[in-house]
Amino acid sequence: MMIDGRTRPAGVVGWPIDHTLSPAMHNAAYEEMGLNWVYLPLAVPDAGALVRFTDAARSLSFVGFNVTMPHKQSILQLCDEVAMLAQMAGAVNAVHCVDGRLIGYNTDSRGLLESLAEETEFVPEGKRVVLLGAGGAAGAAVASFILGKAAHLTVVNRDLERAGVLQERVSRYLRGMELETTTPTTGAEAAIAQADLVVNATSLGMKPDDESPVPVEWLHSGLTVYDMVYCTSRTALIAGAEAAGSHAVGGLGMLVAQGALAIDIWTENAQLRAPRTLMRQAAEAALARYESEGGDQS
Repeated sequence: MMIDGRTRPAGVVGWPIDHTLSPAMHNAAYEEMGLNWVYLPLAVPDAGALVRFTDAARSLSFVGFNVTMPHKQSILQLCDEVAMLAQMAGAVNAVHCVDGRLIGYNTDSRGLLESLAEETEFVPEGKRVVLLGAGGAAGAAVASFILGKAAHLTVVNRDLERAGVLQERVSRYLRGMELETTTPTTGAEAAIAQADLVVNATSLGMKPDDESPVPVEWLHSGLTVYDMVYCTSRTALIAGAEAAGSHAVGGLGMLVAQGALAIDIWTENAQLRAPRTLMRQAAEAALARYESEGGDQS
């Protein structure tokens, strides 16, 4: 990669950011696509730093940037325009810088659908889905299943009030999809017994010794299990799902898809599609390197 006076920066904003996989896959894509861009990890520790960064991004030559924890929700208020899917998700993970304005998108939602279709052939239309978690990642998943026309969605969260806040926020977007909330100790087991898909949108699994977010005894054959966690190759949830005869995959495909979709937005060229396969290979190589070093990814 040759960096010169015309190179435009992009990057990922978050904290911590030490072991993000995004620079590896983005820079591989830019080189393949012939884009004179460079993608950087941008350590932004708090809300004040986020405001200062967005001010700088408006005046510098940034093409765009991704947003990861803990800023996906707070960035909403700093954007000049927010796309409908990001409003539904209640979170922005990709920002396009256009003439000093920041336009916020949520590519996690379409990224999840793209990964599900490609890796499991699962199509949510008319299906029953159980979603574990009610945070920022869960908001993107809810938007996915509204977009994908799921018939019924059960949000499982220990804090039922937090799940209720999520339910209330998306209520005007449901388009006929039924949505209910429950806790792991009340209705979760029954919901999983009837489900076609279970999605983990919690952080459980990010550490090697983390337990499954639900008892693996509840999983069953014929079920598809999607774990958004991608920092380990095989979480306890995935291992338990495979043992139960479920079709289980981790979240690396979603990471790749959301990044590719962000590039597709930034190029503003429908004929120039980000190379998903190459990005996946670059992300897998970076993940293997970090795991061999004993690091945690973000």
